[in-house]
Formats: sequence, C-alpha cells, structure tokens
Amino acid sequence: MAMPDGGGGFTAHAEHFADAPAERRAAQLGMWLFLAQELLLFGGLFCAFTMYRYQYADTFRFLAKNHLDWKLGTLNTVVLLVSSFTVAAGVHFARERKSRLTGWAFVASIALAEVFLAIKYVEYSHKLHEGLLPGRYFTHALLAEHPGAPMFFVLYFFITGLHALHVVVGIVLLGWISYRAFRGEFGRRNDTPVELVGMYWHLVDLIWIFVYPTLYLL
Repeated sequence: MAMPDGGGGFTAHAEHFADAPAERRAAQLGMWLFLAQELLLFGGLFCAFTMYRYQYADTFRFLAKNHLDWKLGTLNTVVLLVSSFTVAAGVHFARERKSRLTGWAFVASIALAEVFLAIKYVEYSHKLHEGLLPGRYFTHALLAEHPGAPMFFVLYFFITGLHALHVVVGIVLLGWISYRAFRGEFGRRNDTPVELVGMYWHLVDLIWIFVYPTLYLL
C-alpha cells in the first residue's frame, strides 16, 4: 500500500499497519530484539573463553602469540570497518532516495565481505596444515602436551567460524538489498529494509571488534 508522504513522494507500507512510521517502528523493534539475542550468544562464548583463559593463562598466551597471525586479524578488522562505512553510506543514500547509489554502496560492502572471508580462508588453511583443527584432527604433537591447547582452538574455530557464518548471511542480505536498489525500489522513501540490513551488518562488525583483541591481541 502506498500513501502520499506530503513531500512529493510516496511511502509504502503493509496493509496491517496504520502508516509507514508504525511499520518502521515495529521492524526496528524486531531487529533490536534479534540483535540482542545474537549478542547473548556471542557473550556466552566470550565468557567461556575468558574462563579457560584464566585457567590456562600461559598456554593461551603462548598459542595466541605463536599460532594466530595478528597481521591477518588486523587486516580483517580494517576490511570490516571500511565495509561498515560503505553500508552506512548505502543507508544514507536510501534515505536520500538515491536507490542506485544504495545498490553500489552495498555491492562494495559485499566485495569487502568476500575479502574478509578470503583472508579467513587463508588463516584456516594454515591451521589445517599445522594440524590444529579440533577433535581427532588435532595432530600437533608438541601442542598436545600443553594443557588447554585443544580447548583454545575449539573456542577459536567456534567463535570465528560462527562469526564467518554471520558474514555469509550478511552477504546474502546485502545482495538482496542491492538487487532491489538497482530496481529503484528505494526511491520512494521505503528505506526500512535497507536500515534493518545495515543494523545487522554493524552488529557483525561490532562482534569482530571484540573478537580481534580477545583472540589476536591476547
């Protein structure tokens, strides 16, 4: 349903909402609740990591220093920060009813997200070659003698792998918004989907801001 917005454009909203602002508020509330439960999920993982870190302090420090590449972690941090900027630019363009610019900004964000995953693939490949995968694939003879070493890599792969999965979901959502943007759908101030996807991507970035110092700068 579309109604005049009083500014020469139109504001579309679903029929079961009184108007577009009501639909936007409901969507924002739902997204905030979703983001809150995602933070609780990662918060539990960070708490588990902290507990084991104090239990095996020397082992965790040794592993973080010698088996995690802080340079790759730093590069990925920069990549995600830039992607957050391009996503924010896309949201801004949507509010200005510049739909195609929104599409290009989100395409740039997708490219940066793929760079992030490529760097993560390189990092994971090194761990696989060293025999540092959790469980029966943990074949590093020297580290097996260090108490807490297997648990460090269990948490490392669980935290970074879950975050990478969120990045993949973000790529799909950014692609969906880009497709709609190039069709000109956000030229009528119907920018709520753009804002919601932007909120999700900023959460992905925020989580990595905690992952980076927790793991790579230990």
